[in-house]
Order: sequence, then C-alpha cells, then structure tokens
Amino acid sequence: MLTETLPIMLDIRQAAVRGVTVSGVLKPLDLKRLRPLLAGDTGAISAEFNFSRDEERRYLMRVAVEADVVVTCQRCLEDLPEHLSCDSTLAIVWTDEEAAHVPRHLEPLVVMEPPSNLWEVVEEELILALPPFSYHETDECKMKTAAYSDPILEEDAGEKRPNPFNVLAQLKPGNKH
Repeated sequence: MLTETLPIMLDIRQAAVRGVTVSGVLKPLDLKRLRPLLAGDTGAISAEFNFSRDEERRYLMRVAVEADVVVTCQRCLEDLPEHLSCDSTLAIVWTDEEAAHVPRHLEPLVVMEPPSNLWEVVEEELILALPPFSYHETDECKMKTAAYSDPILEEDAGEKRPNPFNVLAQLKPGNKH
C-alpha cells in the first residue's frame, strides 16, 4: 500500500526519456476542483504514472488512479461511498495543432512548459471517472426516504372523497339527470 504523497510537479519530458515510474497518494482535500463534487473530505486516492516513449518517438504518460471517495446519493441526498478507477494513456504534446494529430487510441495532454502538475492530471482523470448521477441501491434508499415522508393519517384513509371529474360525466351527451 502506498503511503508517500504524490509529487506535485515533474518534468514529464525528462521522465519519459528515462522511463520513470512515479506513484503516491493524495487526499480529496488536495484537489481543489474535485472537492466541490464530493460529499465529504474523507477518502483516499492513489495514483501511478508510467512515462515512456513509443516507436514514433512520442512522449507517453500512462496514468492509473484508484480512489475511494464520498459523493451524494441523488435520490435520498445521503452520503454514498464511491470507488473510482481509471487507466489512461496520454500523449504529451506542446500545441493544440499537435494534439489534433494524436492517434485515436491516445488522449492528448497539452503541456506548455515543464514542469507539469501531476495533481491536476489526477484531478482531471477523477472528474472524468465520476458517474453523472450516484444512487444507493433502490431498497436502501427507500428505507432512508421513508423517514422523510408523512405518515398516512387514519382519519383520511377511510374517508371517501368525491371525484372532481363526475361533473364532466353529467355533461356527456346521453346522460340526463
């Protein structure tokens, strides 16, 4: 199990030339843009970066991220533990023009100047890995939402109310009262 904090900055060009592997852990509080999408500050994030060059001399970065975070269930609005996992290979490019020529099996990562912020890459990957809506299992949510609903009053249960559409039945041709 990783215990060392992931470095923030790294010259990824040099890391790719050397074939470096970098790994470490983060907390949800470390990622400022991800934090508002979560329900709490608890959780653990582990990331591993493998840098290399391919046969066409492209700089590549494989990033694998595992995270256990807490999100909000959209049905009952209670906390919901969520496991996120992503594994991507990024082609490191320097301009948008180069990014347009990256093969489809790779995702471009535009890097203007070294060093690059690894925490931002982890944050982007986790934001993309978050499901659009998170829900508990249906039965679990029903139990939780039952606490918020009004109990049925016994007086109302036995009372028979007139149907408001009975007036329309009287207006129907052939019905004369």
